Amino acid sequence: MPYVEILAPRADTSRKRELAGVVTRGIVDGFGVEPSTVTIYFQPIERTDYAHEGELGQPDTGSRVFVKVHAYRRSPDERRAVAEAVTPAVAACFETTGHNVAVYFLDRERDEVAHDGHLASDELAAHPAA
Repeated sequence: MPYVEILAPRADTSRKRELAGVVTRGIVDGFGVEPSTVTIYFQPIERTDYAHEGELGQPDTGSRVFVKVHAYRRSPDERRAVAEAVTPAVAACFETTGHNVAVYFLDRERDEVAHDGHLASDELAAHPAA
């Protein structure tokens, strides 16, 4: 955690590889986490799986891109830093403008996240220095 989902048109592997580095660095710098905690999922959206203003089908360019950041709650300044760091690179990767990039922060409390069957809040209680 943090996990990032990027819902967008298909992009070349080389562009996604570059974007993965930028997004990871943006989250590491903005949230103060280690790169090993950041996972990114690229979820390609086909033309017929997209609608805007009631119209089915993506435009040839300028599609909207939706980025969901799942993480423990952060301050507005930390979230702002991540959004500012990743938006230009997301826009470039998917050939759109920053205006068409929406970054949503889906904050989670530690009792809403489990890894290996253990709530993160339980591990914090067992290891308060973590």
